[in-house]
Amino acid sequence: MSTFKLPNVNPEVTVTLPSDLQQKELESFPAFKTWISTLKKALDQQAKSEHTSHASPYKLRNIDVQAVDRFGGGKKLGFIKLKAEISNDEGEKLPGSVFLRGGSVAMLLILQPEDVSSASETDKYAILTIQPRIPAGSLSFVEIPAGMLDDSGTFSGGAAKEIAEETGLEIQASELINMTELAIPASTSEDHGEQLQQAIYPSPGGCDEFIPIFLWQKQIPREQLKEWQGKLTGLRDEGEKITLTLARLEDLWKTGARDGKTLGAWALYEGLRREGKL
Repeated sequence: MSTFKLPNVNPEVTVTLPSDLQQKELESFPAFKTWISTLKKALDQQAKSEHTSHASPYKLRNIDVQAVDRFGGGKKLGFIKLKAEISNDEGEKLPGSVFLRGGSVAMLLILQPEDVSSASETDKYAILTIQPRIPAGSLSFVEIPAGMLDDSGTFSGGAAKEIAEETGLEIQASELINMTELAIPASTSEDHGEQLQQAIYPSPGGCDEFIPIFLWQKQIPREQLKEWQGKLTGLRDEGEKITLTLARLEDLWKTGARDGKTLGAWALYEGLRREGKL
């Protein structure tokens, strides 16, 4: 166990590290950098006289890093569990248990027969993945595809690989519409001067994860869609971890009701469409 002082913070903040984590690792971990920067910005807003906590502002007192998970045989920092003590001078505290994992992306991928007008909502289908999600206690969790955008801007990760293998579809950055960016302007009065991401936060009570949601739409031959409907049933062959299925877009709010990303994507799609932004 070791400690260090967080730089450029007033009052002084002591960070306690477990034996398997170095200061340099923590300070360079993207999820920690984003989280601490966002938190500092929020705490700074209390200096404004109109802020609800102006009279007795909350302060970050210390950070206790409790555990880390690593990827790639222990080489790459993956997840961090920490507890931040945040209180005001009256001793009132804010909950500070945090699971740090950083951001990811989610995709609402819509297919439609090309013999239908693209301006119509007729015969639209969304691609869903079915895969194990152990934190949810499930081996067959239904959700819209999630992953990351690689350095070239291409959707990547396990779901993207499965989509490419099963359909030949590869999702390029130039074809994507960032729905969260359309719905959440870069600076809004609702942010109260804070620095939140243009993304959804599926579990802000315990996790920093933020997810921009992108839209991708493609028209394909009706026969191709029928073929995929017969092929993409969600049933897994032995050894398969991720499978695909198609859901009617109009039923997506029911089919994917357990998944926050799916509900968020559906709500953004419907809301932006009503406002004429899609």
